[in-house]
Amino acid sequence: MTTIKITSLENIEQAAREFAQHMGDETVYAFYGEMGAGKTTFINALCRVLGVEEDITNSPSFSIVNEYRSDTTAELIYHFDLYRLENIEEAFEIGVEDYFDSGALCLLEWPERIEDMLPFDTVKVNIVVNDDETRDISFA
Repeated sequence: MTTIKITSLENIEQAAREFAQHMGDETVYAFYGEMGAGKTTFINALCRVLGVEEDITNSPSFSIVNEYRSDTTAELIYHFDLYRLENIEEAFEIGVEDYFDSGALCLLEWPERIEDMLPFDTVKVNIVVNDDETRDISFA
């Protein structure tokens, strides 16, 4: 298990760079954490590190999925916010499995909504808020 500490927003991009160095061939990353843990903020920092323009990343809360393209690698990146899904059938309706099978990088917030659909090689990322307001990002 690898853990990266985020001590403040000032070092979030450093933490995202460290996380990116650990990314392998897996394409689905499931981010778990309570409301307000910083899932969206960290994913946005990760997207910037991966070469996505800073001003185009935001939470896909209303659209459920946002598509980005890395300016450095031309790689597609899908950012999901699954919080508003009522049931797993809605995930099937928006074609979540097609995104997973596309080979593009898929970054998921609230993956517990579709736990049964996640590919076997999904990287599970836990973000925990500590008492001192720092965050620990743990993944295997």
